[in-house]
Amino acid sequence: MSFKTFRGGVHPGHYKNATEKMPVVPARLPAVAIIPMAQHIGAPCEPLVAVGDEVKTGQKVGDSQAFVTAPVHSSVSGKVVKIAPCNHPLGRLVNAVYIKSDGEDTWHEDVRPHPDWEQASPDELRKIVRNAGIVGMGGATFPTHVKLSPPPGAKIDYCLVNGAECEPYLTSDHRAMLERPAEIITGLRIIMKAVNAPKGYIGVEDNKPDAVEAMKRAAAGLADVEVHALHTKYPQGAEKQLIKVFTGREVPSGGLPSAVGCVVHNVGTCIAIADAVCSGKPLIERIVTITGSGINEPKNMLVRVGTPMEEVIEQCGGFKPDVRKVILGGPMMGLAQPTVENFPVIKGTSGILCLTSLEVELQAFSPCIRCARCVDVCPVSIMPLFIGSAVEQGLYDRAESANAMDCIECGCCTYVCPSKRPLVQWIRLSKGDIADRRAKK
Repeated sequence: MSFKTFRGGVHPGHYKNATEKMPVVPARLPAVAIIPMAQHIGAPCEPLVAVGDEVKTGQKVGDSQAFVTAPVHSSVSGKVVKIAPCNHPLGRLVNAVYIKSDGEDTWHEDVRPHPDWEQASPDELRKIVRNAGIVGMGGATFPTHVKLSPPPGAKIDYCLVNGAECEPYLTSDHRAMLERPAEIITGLRIIMKAVNAPKGYIGVEDNKPDAVEAMKRAAAGLADVEVHALHTKYPQGAEKQLIKVFTGREVPSGGLPSAVGCVVHNVGTCIAIADAVCSGKPLIERIVTITGSGINEPKNMLVRVGTPMEEVIEQCGGFKPDVRKVILGGPMMGLAQPTVENFPVIKGTSGILCLTSLEVELQAFSPCIRCARCVDVCPVSIMPLFIGSAVEQGLYDRAESANAMDCIECGCCTYVCPSKRPLVQWIRLSKGDIADRRAKK
């Protein structure tokens, strides 16, 4: 089956050589696990424990009554030593439960498998996923049980799994496909059962032929699951672009994938679902790529949620002397951080990218020259130059009329702009203002 590619996109450097051949190694248990109450899109959780409580690994320590939310669990066994704010990748403080590890890693008695999941109803599977606190592991952290609950009347035809990992530097998904392909297939089959979808597709960029072959071997004999190599182009793994490539369908402006009969999940999310259903494990750990020229020993590590980033970096040999920037995620869509102190790994932490002065240069931007390169590469067919100019002048209503809310914040426009204009940053500002105004109305 030959797939067409999507319109737009760019071809940034690969930069994956440092870790793509390195197997995943387990990180040490944190001395104190910092469990933020907000690790997902939606309502934050409220603590279910108090200072002085003894907790076990996998025990639920935060939850909310809201539908769009995801509970959080302790990633270690030990004692709650405080409930206080911690830093969050989005640049704000959030409430967190601090748990001092006893080093025993004793699992909670509620963590038990569901071996007969094929006989379970879709509602039962959604409940398991919800109670496990699973969110999108590609970085968006949207609660997975919500994705598995399409609107009434919506018929899901396809379940798509994103194995593209098109961001430079990151290799966590690549290693997951090489080391845990069977769990990815199991997770996809559980998703298909939960939404009653007859067909599943797994897409992997063709610059990862070993991952393509590993996934094809795992899916052998399954008539309803297909694995395909996709063209290597950023942002090949974006939800709307993956749907366009596989099905030819276009998600309408402001719409969700369910509007065109699709759901999309990351390979890490599939593994988390398989772990929750087959082993009973809630989402308390994830694969993280720690890489970049600013780290002494780049690695792929299986890290417990709540592990302070300082400890993770220390296990990778520490920073090099000339490190200048730390980005959570990849260089295209990741968020640069002012510090790594009081910063825990959370469910959406796919990578810790450490860059030196060789890669980091703050350049002054100049006026737009109307070259339209940003329009050419925009994968969602909006005009970033007009939105950027509107925000630069404080005209947020004009940015809204230029469809700023359709932006997927992939960063292609900023990447190609010869005037070095911070287009994606301006568009993010406009989306925040538009959302605030809509909420007030």
